[in-house]
Amino acid sequence: MRMASRVAAIVGAALLALTIFPAAAQTPAYKAPRLKGTAQPDLNGLWQALNEGNWDIQAHAAQPGPPQFGALFAQPAGPGIVEGNELPYQPWALARKKENFEKRLVRVNTDGVRLEPLDPEAKCYLPGVPRATYMPFPFQIVEGDTKIILAYAFASASRIVHLDKVDPAPADSFMGWSVGRWEGDTLVVDVTSFNDKTWFDRAGNFHSDALHVVERYTPASPELLRYEATIEDSKVFTRPWKMSFPIYRRLDKNAQFLEFKCVPFSEELVYGHLRKK
Repeated sequence: MRMASRVAAIVGAALLALTIFPAAAQTPAYKAPRLKGTAQPDLNGLWQALNEGNWDIQAHAAQPGPPQFGALFAQPAGPGIVEGNELPYQPWALARKKENFEKRLVRVNTDGVRLEPLDPEAKCYLPGVPRATYMPFPFQIVEGDTKIILAYAFASASRIVHLDKVDPAPADSFMGWSVGRWEGDTLVVDVTSFNDKTWFDRAGNFHSDALHVVERYTPASPELLRYEATIEDSKVFTRPWKMSFPIYRRLDKNAQFLEFKCVPFSEELVYGHLRKK
C-alpha cells in the first residue's frame, strides 16, 4: 500500500507540473532571419560539416593508411551519416563497392594506356553531390532571390541552385543540375544529370549516371543548418536511402573561404607516365 501511494503521489506531481508549466515541455520553432527584400530565409555564410563521412559514410572503425607513412593518412573512426547505417546495394554493386575499397590506393589500368587510382578524390575530380557538402573543407553559400551559389573549397567546385524556371541540364556533369524551391524555411534542392565518375566517400561507395539526389537545408539556429539528402539510383540500389547531419556556421576569427586547388597535386599521379624520358 505504501508503494502504491508513493507511485500515485509521483504521478500526481508530474501531471501537476505539466499543467502548471506546459511551455517548459515545448521548444518554439526557430525563425531564421529573412533575406533582404524577400520572404525566404537568409542562408548566406561560411558553413562546414564536422563528421567522418568523407572517409566512409557508414559507421566504421579507424583504419591505417599506406604502411610507409605510419599514422599519417590513417582513417579516423566515425559513427556514419547514413540513416539506419545500411546501403541497399544490388548484389553486383555490393561486389563492386568492395573491389573499389580494396583497390582505392592501387594504380589500375583504366583505358589501356593510363594507370591511375580508383578513388576520384585522389585525381582531383570534382567531388559531386552530396559528397562536396561533407568533405573536410568549409563551403560558401551566396544567396540571391532566384539563384543560390554553393562554392566548395575542394577543386574549386561550385554549382548554382536555380530557384526560378530553368531549362533542363545541357549535359551530365560531376556536380549535377540543381533546381531548388522553398518549403517553409527549408531549402529543397532536386539534383539530377550526374555522370558516374564520383564516389560518396573514400570507402568505395559509388553511384551510376542514374543518380538522383534531393537535398534539404533547414535552419535550426543562427549557427546551425540541418542537412538531409535522399539518394535514389535504380541502377545501383534496390531502394532510396537517406543521409543526414548538421552543418555549422564558421565563427572562428578571420574565417574565410580559401580554395583548395588540387590539380597541381594530382598531375604527377595522373599524367606522370606521359613525361618524356
